[in-house]
Amino acid sequence: MSSQSAEPATEFHEINFDGLVGPTHNYAGLAPGNLHSTANAKSVSYPKRAALQGIAKMRRLMDMGLPQAVLPPQERPDILALRRLGFTGTDEDVLKRAGHESPALLSACCSASGMWSANAATFSPAPDSDDACAHITPANLNSLFHRQLEVEFVERLMWSAFGEGSAVRVHASLPGNAALADEGAANHVRLCADHGEPGVQLFAFGRFGIPSAEAAAAPSPSRFTARQTREACEALARLHRLDPDRVFFAQQSPRAIDAGIFHNDVICVGHRNVLLYHEHAYVETQPVVDGLRQRLASLPGSPELIEIRISDDDLPLDAAASSYLFNSQLIDDPGNTGSMRLVAPEACREHPQASAAVRRILAGDNPVDRVDFVDVSQSLRNGGGPACLRLRMVLSETQIDRIRPRLIATDDLLAEIERWVGRHYRDELHPADLADPALARESIAALDELSAILDIRGVYFFQRRSD
Repeated sequence: MSSQSAEPATEFHEINFDGLVGPTHNYAGLAPGNLHSTANAKSVSYPKRAALQGIAKMRRLMDMGLPQAVLPPQERPDILALRRLGFTGTDEDVLKRAGHESPALLSACCSASGMWSANAATFSPAPDSDDACAHITPANLNSLFHRQLEVEFVERLMWSAFGEGSAVRVHASLPGNAALADEGAANHVRLCADHGEPGVQLFAFGRFGIPSAEAAAAPSPSRFTARQTREACEALARLHRLDPDRVFFAQQSPRAIDAGIFHNDVICVGHRNVLLYHEHAYVETQPVVDGLRQRLASLPGSPELIEIRISDDDLPLDAAASSYLFNSQLIDDPGNTGSMRLVAPEACREHPQASAAVRRILAGDNPVDRVDFVDVSQSLRNGGGPACLRLRMVLSETQIDRIRPRLIATDDLLAEIERWVGRHYRDELHPADLADPALARESIAALDELSAILDIRGVYFFQRRSD
């Protein structure tokens, strides 16, 4: 799947595609290594509150001057997946039988984890690619069953969002094999001087997928399984036609993974030429930072890397995992040229060590001069902070203009989606409710209406089946 035409140089902007929380938002504890997810397993969830919190974050970022786009929820429960697993009969029969025989499979097929669009894909902008096109590769999410169910929909959605003639190439996901496990932009950082100029791309991986001498010598976590493979990162760099001299591959610290840092975006965040990171983010963190600095300095204009290093004394890894400080968003401050804001989860204000770390960041010699705390507690209880909820892209004005228009967030659209949530979402959801056929009917009705609001009718399986 690809759009072939490149375009002349133009102004580029960062735009965040935020995932809407789905009607089946629940806590099933499906992600080993994600301590928030496992700690809150089987507790009551609040889908309406979760969705409204996500929308409020989008509006807050829009008010700060950052363009936003909307990614709709996945079709859940995934009845087709349950049928492929041998559950038969009517849709109601399938749900009841799955709930009785395999509640864990039913939970997986009801997961609303698609809200975390940072895992949806990896994106590279046109200035970094030798064909002058932007590239998007949906993640295969091979490591976890409930996430792997998302891949086909994301591919279809990305193709629907960009279509032909936008100088955006949408690739198929990497083969769904453990050797090529890919978790998307959650393990990817781009650094640059300016959005429209070439940048340096950091790909973080936790393990090697194919046996080799290098793989045998690499350290590995002992408590949890590393998800992203180096081979997947290398394949993405090739697919996106990146200059090898402007790419850096870094292995995640096994110590960090064992502390609950399952993705790179839970321990590091970058924006333009600023890198906020924990000293134990990587196997050898300082050589990674030095390598990024050298590559950044080799770009036109020789931009200087501004590093904000958080020590383990200031914020131990377990505190980083519980507070989600590094899962904040770094954004330009539209009212103060050259300055940045840190958009952090509310949990960081309440966590003593994270709060102290934020104060040190604001007092330091760096462009970050303001913090905005956002309440995404319903998402965070499942292991996803502000950065998890967005897939960040850098697109030209022409490319943005060619996105399916109703996916671009406006005040009116977000207000309409809030009313939609109010009509369709339950206030609370208990684990046993996942087998309730009424919930499935409510979810289908909600998504059918949303597809009309967003002008994407036909992206859902139930719509194609009924046409």
